Amino acid sequence: DLFAGIGGFRLGMEAAGHECVGFCEIDKFARASYKAIHDTRGEIELHDITAVSDESIRRIGRVDIICGGFPCQAFSIAGARRGFEDTRGTLFFEIARFASILRPQHLFLENVKGLLNHENGITFETIISTLDELGYNVEWQVLNSKNFGVPQNRERVFIIGHLRGASTRRIFPLSSTGRQVDKYQEQSTNTLTTRYPNSQGVGSYIIESESQRVRSIGNVNPSGNGMNGEVYESTGLAPTLTTNKGEGVKIIQRAHGYSYQENNLVKIVDFYNKITKDEVGTLTSSGGGSTVRTGSFGVTDGYRIRKLTPRECWRLQGFPDWAFDKAQEVNSNSQLYKQAGNSVTVNVISAIAKEFR
Repeated sequence: DLFAGIGGFRLGMEAAGHECVGFCEIDKFARASYKAIHDTRGEIELHDITAVSDESIRRIGRVDIICGGFPCQAFSIAGARRGFEDTRGTLFFEIARFASILRPQHLFLENVKGLLNHENGITFETIISTLDELGYNVEWQVLNSKNFGVPQNRERVFIIGHLRGASTRRIFPLSSTGRQVDKYQEQSTNTLTTRYPNSQGVGSYIIESESQRVRSIGNVNPSGNGMNGEVYESTGLAPTLTTNKGEGVKIIQRAHGYSYQENNLVKIVDFYNKITKDEVGTLTSSGGGSTVRTGSFGVTDGYRIRKLTPRECWRLQGFPDWAFDKAQEVNSNSQLYKQAGNSVTVNVISAIAKEFR
């Protein structure tokens, strides 16, 4: 499990019946979450992949699959797209180094969709050529997380390398109308639920994974740039998660209220005195009386804008709540947001992993 992060590859692979023998992750905070979530006792643990010697790799022994979501910032349209000029871009060749020594039957890699057209395709051609020289036949497909039971519009390219002569069969294409994807769609549930305490009780706010609709509501970012400035409906798909502390996705939603009776009422608000009432006397040009200013009364429909919680971001990536709970014990919210944005979607990994034979 290379560039392991918080173990999105691992969870998906284990769900398909595979067993992890070792992992490599340089970020100490991600490593803390990984080890809190997964039982890594007796496994090989590596940190800085560039500092791992060839001899250390040989001591790993036999493996069937190398997984790796190698750093994508160098190829992402959200970044400078410097590719192999960027130190992070060269880390692909560390995967190639591991493969050249361990000779697994499969390589299972992930990156941003922009990798395919970076430098007019030259970068991707370099990757394919490198794997070919190592003795791997390569196939790839762009898959969207929204087709695998999570309400996130996240397109990623998945690359499978088959060791020539190992009698492996093709994995792709996985179709949105195929058996694997349909199974995940059937399991779709209201996955994102967050509860906010209130003096009157508890309210529930849900993002529904069944909906395929996203509508941009407004711009809350003064710069007006990127998806940070977009507000999305709570019944739609979230855009791709980022690592910027959860600020990338804001949703507009109607509060469900704190009692059955409240759900059916329009709120009348005395904005000056900050009082919410279910009813008020006749509105006049001077407001509601001598104690308030002109125009201080108004009607509100109960909508609010908020950012996603760390737990919701982890759910958007297909992580179960028990995994988030363990990671939350060892990391801050800012790290949990970053880790969700950097991760792969577990559901997609699991669907692909079931095809390895």
